[in-house]
Amino acid sequence: MLKQLLSITTLVLLSIAFTGCATITRGTEEALVVESDPAGADVKLSNGMVGKTPTSFMVKRKTNLVVTVSKAGYQTATINVNSQIAQSGGAAMAGNIIFGGVIGAAVDSSNGATRELKPNPVKVKLNRL
Repeated sequence: MLKQLLSITTLVLLSIAFTGCATITRGTEEALVVESDPAGADVKLSNGMVGKTPTSFMVKRKTNLVVTVSKAGYQTATINVNSQIAQSGGAAMAGNIIFGGVIGAAVDSSNGATRELKPNPVKVKLNRL
């Protein structure tokens, strides 16, 4: 009886340990890098973050963004950055299904840990007006 209880306890603990694999290994945020030619351009993300190129922002992996790059004397550029399933995120999800079960898969898919932003880095060549 004690051996059976120990086996069940071990299985439960292993299931808990393997839930959220991608969340643990990849995190829910990613550094989005923005570069421009010429450098020193203003950058504004659709989530309200701002900076000057070259720059990077820590953003949620599961969020689509619009990046606007502008500089006086140059045409403004707008780039869509999309959240998509990452190759390594898919592997982590498969590991969840095999080892962590439904709970781990649900956690990773809901918080964006299995996703990545594309394009990243965002490279913009601004055209003179």
